[in-house]
Amino acid sequence: MTEEILINVTPQETRVAVIEHGVTQELHIERISARGLVGNVYMGRVVRVLPGMQSAFIDIGGERAAFLHVADIWGNRHNGAPSTPIEKLLAEGQNLMVQVVKDPLGTKGARLSTQISIAGRFLVYLPQESHIGISQRIEDEEERQHLREKLQQLLPPEEKGGFIIRTMAETASDRELTLDIEYLRKLWRDIREKARAAAPLTPLYQDLNLSLRVLRDFVHDETARILIDSRESFQGMREFAQEFTPNVSQRIEHYQGERPLFDLYGVEDEIEKALARRVDLKSGGYLIIDQTEALTTVDVNTGGFVGGRSFDDTIFKTNLEAAQVIARQLRLRNLGGIIIVDFIDMDTEEHKNAVLSEFRKALARDRTRMTVNGFTQLGLVEMTRKRTRESLAHVLCEPCPVCEGRGELKTAQTVCYKILRELLRESRQFNAREFRILASQQVIDMFLDEESQGLAMLSDFIGKPVSLQVESVYNQEQFDIVLM
Repeated sequence: MTEEILINVTPQETRVAVIEHGVTQELHIERISARGLVGNVYMGRVVRVLPGMQSAFIDIGGERAAFLHVADIWGNRHNGAPSTPIEKLLAEGQNLMVQVVKDPLGTKGARLSTQISIAGRFLVYLPQESHIGISQRIEDEEERQHLREKLQQLLPPEEKGGFIIRTMAETASDRELTLDIEYLRKLWRDIREKARAAAPLTPLYQDLNLSLRVLRDFVHDETARILIDSRESFQGMREFAQEFTPNVSQRIEHYQGERPLFDLYGVEDEIEKALARRVDLKSGGYLIIDQTEALTTVDVNTGGFVGGRSFDDTIFKTNLEAAQVIARQLRLRNLGGIIIVDFIDMDTEEHKNAVLSEFRKALARDRTRMTVNGFTQLGLVEMTRKRTRESLAHVLCEPCPVCEGRGELKTAQTVCYKILRELLRESRQFNAREFRILASQQVIDMFLDEESQGLAMLSDFIGKPVSLQVESVYNQEQFDIVLM
């Protein structure tokens, strides 16, 4: 697999696209005004302890207080369950070192933990622990044991902290691992030094910006090159790479073409498509993707595809293609939480197993942790995908001020009838000389045409004249009744 990483930098934001075989697979956007908080360490202050929820709200200096559950307090577990209630561990006004493990999502504040973890290129440092863990993606037991023994030999005798060996460590040399250990231990010393004299709400450590996180977290052996269109950022990445990831530095290239980088690779078009509900399949079928607060649903439809030898064959081929496309869309849109996939109903277990196998195979390329269950009794595939940051739609869009996220508007006729009811109500409360209806063009047009008789009848019934006035700035659901 050939992979390229494109980085578009402007003073306002950094955008990263991961391209595999010429197709955009992932998009990451970081805005200067709203950088993600995951990985950041703060000296927080406890503002409220909730014994009933076994949680606490911690002020870390953001718009909303962050959330800390008793299970995320380091050292408070016995046989997998919290051993001491939160009200005996924390008190209001107390200062506490915390790390953000989930960005604020929607109306929810950031999720916190008191167990600090600092990510390097090959290792994750757990300064409060003492064990060595291995990434679950490294499945070979011999390789796991080899990496564990290798790291133990490289650790200095006085080392007290624990480590998690990341997937990229499989190909790392002893020197690279040693440099990673030294880098992570220095960061932890700096954090502790700051914490000794830090006032509440002080940031103690901020994770790398997006362009540098690309070098730490995204690049692997199959990454052919990294193209970046900013000279300043290119030089910064080169310097960082030469110090911490020397084997990657030669793959970083400064793009100087006249055509914008994302236009050249068609990424701008992919961003627009990734914001649409409907995703067309090459076969003629299509997906409908709906993202809600609680979960995301994906509905598969055959559309105009009739290419199979039989109806069952058509359904099977559509589902196989959909499995590939859904896996890509989850990465592209960064959809997380509970995801329900409604494949087209299949009659045979053989077809179901083949589609599920194809789906899992396509998802295996995703960096994000997930679980996939088989088909339920209703024929749905349930899965979860870890959500640590906002989805692409939540970063780039906001709810429509007209429909408030419903995706639908009341018809002009519905609004007319509502106005008539309101007119009758107000005529009984107020003795006005005249009533004037202020509404959108569509609603006024309906009162002048289809609903003109109804308006005239009501005017006669209340014994007062009713006039109409178009308000061009009103949306279809807005109206006012003015007493003259």
